Amino acid sequence: MTPHAWIREFPAAITVCDDAGIILEMNARAIDTFASEGGGELVGRNVLDCHPEPSRSQLAAMLAERTANAYTIEKNGVHKLIYQSPWFENGEYRGFVELSLVVPESMPHRVRV
Repeated sequence: MTPHAWIREFPAAITVCDDAGIILEMNARAIDTFASEGGGELVGRNVLDCHPEPSRSQLAAMLAERTANAYTIEKNGVHKLIYQSPWFENGEYRGFVELSLVVPESMPHRVRV
């Protein structure tokens, strides 16, 4: 298996940017998800340019402060979990990863002990 081969067809949108916000990678689901905004052509662009206010300012703060963010959205009747987190390489801050996962409208919640 080539490095990161599993990511290409993983059933969630995965977008990776560097510490300045430049999009480095997008898997197939992310390219499809953002097709109307440019899809794969977004690689090399700044993620901040892809977000309107107030999202842009929030994302800029997250990049600077290296804080994670998680929330759910509904768009066109589809519910998604959005998880944005800093990523590190050999302990060095390298940027952010965004995962966008489709979740069922009704999803069980379990408490584990």
